[in-house]
Amino acid sequence: MAAAKIILIAALIAFMAASHGLAADPGPLQDYCVADYNSTVFVNGYACKDRGLVTADDFFFSGLDKRASTANRLGSNITIVDATKIPGVNSLGVSMSRIDYAPYGLNPPHAHPRSSEILHVVEGELYAGFVSANTEDGSNLLFAKKLRKGDVFVFPRGLIHFQFNCGGSRAVAFAAFDSQKPGLVTIANAMFGAHPAVDDEVLVKAFQLNEATVDWLQKQNWLDVST
Repeated sequence: MAAAKIILIAALIAFMAASHGLAADPGPLQDYCVADYNSTVFVNGYACKDRGLVTADDFFFSGLDKRASTANRLGSNITIVDATKIPGVNSLGVSMSRIDYAPYGLNPPHAHPRSSEILHVVEGELYAGFVSANTEDGSNLLFAKKLRKGDVFVFPRGLIHFQFNCGGSRAVAFAAFDSQKPGLVTIANAMFGAHPAVDDEVLVKAFQLNEATVDWLQKQNWLDVST
């Protein structure tokens, strides 16, 4: 586990260093801008807290060593650490998450509209991949691999990707992002669980399903495993 932690730290440092030149978020204009969650000023991110009130705790989060419950239909749970959890992350263009997977658990197909992602497996075995944007001939390319402890995989910004625990034991991975709030669009949830609902005719034609199937899918309780 010590070696895995070293690899994770190295990956995070490399990712953060790259983010200064290629960050999805705007670059900071000062050393830090700790989020003021109580401010009524609307900005792209959070308004800055009074610098005289900033403490070390504003840059701190504890708990990523704890296994989250995967007792749900998908068998996964995502603990997100972003600007909503660490106020000091505001304006820095970084965030991370821990993903726990039950045996055969799934982090379902989703996309991060504001960030690329680098995933590091620290326990178990995952089948992970992403699908490209439409190519010139209209097809989509799948890039996927089976990942084991110590492996790292990158998901480009905005592309649909997934992870599936293909082993018979629990799995854990950590992900780093080049945005303080990467955003999350879970494909099934977005299309079949939107409020108000997407018109049946759109979904019938887009997914080549019959109307009864679309109606059934829209009645499901689509699960969000991020916390």
